Amino acid sequence: MSDSSVYEAVGGAPAVAAVVDLFYAKVLADDQLAPHFRTTDLPALKAHQRTFIAAALGGPEAYRGRPLSEAHAQLALTGEDFDKVVGHLAQSLKEAGVGDDLITVIATHLAPLKDQVVKAP
Repeated sequence: MSDSSVYEAVGGAPAVAAVVDLFYAKVLADDQLAPHFRTTDLPALKAHQRTFIAAALGGPEAYRGRPLSEAHAQLALTGEDFDKVVGHLAQSLKEAGVGDDLITVIATHLAPLKDQVVKAP
C-alpha cells in the first residue's frame, strides 16, 4: 500500500484530526506520559501533530517541524514512553474505525522513529 493510499484509507484530514484529539485525551490521562505535557501549548501541539501524522501517512501536508531528535531531546523519553505513545495512537485509530491491518501498516511507519525520540541511557 502506498503512503498516499494509507492517508486516504484512514480518511484524510478529518480523520487525522479526530484521531489526534482521541490520542491526546489518552496521553494526558496517562500518569506516566502526562507530566511531559504540563507546560505544553496543547492547541499548537495538536495542530503540529495533525500535520506530522498526515505527512507520515503520505498526505499532502508537509512537515516543517524540527527534527524529532531535537524536538524530544530535553524530554528524556524512555522506550517504554515511546511504546505507550504508539499504543495510545493505535487505540485512537481503532476507536476512529481504522482496521487492524491498516493500524499495523501505520505502526511500521512509526517504529523506525523510536531511535530519534528515545534518549539513550
